[in-house]
Amino acid sequence: MKKVGILGGTFDPPHHGHLLIANEVLCQFHLDEIWFLPNQDPPHKEKSESLKNEDRLNMLKLAIKGHPNFIIQPIELNRPGRSYTFDTMMELTNEYKNHRFYFIIGADMIEYLPKWYKVDELLKLVKFIGVNRPNFQKETTYPILSADIPEFSVSSSIIRNRFKEGKTVRYLLPDPVIHYIKEKQLYGT
Repeated sequence: MKKVGILGGTFDPPHHGHLLIANEVLCQFHLDEIWFLPNQDPPHKEKSESLKNEDRLNMLKLAIKGHPNFIIQPIELNRPGRSYTFDTMMELTNEYKNHRFYFIIGADMIEYLPKWYKVDELLKLVKFIGVNRPNFQKETTYPILSADIPEFSVSSSIIRNRFKEGKTVRYLLPDPVIHYIKEKQLYGT
């Protein structure tokens, strides 16, 4: 049985925080792969209106390039409308019957779990791995595995704002992603 971690997000843009979480969970739980799952239209978060899915996908490819256990799973980009984790995991578990899935969420999403679409049914399809996030607790009544991640307090919104303000983003995201953003003049660059 292949053990696969799923890290969903808007990846708008993908940054070193995403990569750090993915690598730490991969190693701590002895997973075979981490699948990065870019959202089409997440129910809890807004993505940049001006950014095309193609740009997010290209940036993600650049961010994970060279890591043999990091894979992009574009299933949600191929479906229109809201991206509900339950629907996605139903599709993936039906397609990949010899895989055990671990869905990685931040502490902010742990607090939000009771509001997730069909969360009780989802728990039959995946095991959740919760990662620490500043100002949030990982406590819940749901059965969640816990990963200890070195603190790296960065977010895509901080990075987008830095680009708009002309501030440095060096060491916050991979250099190839920075070059792509500047070349395509994304985020007001």
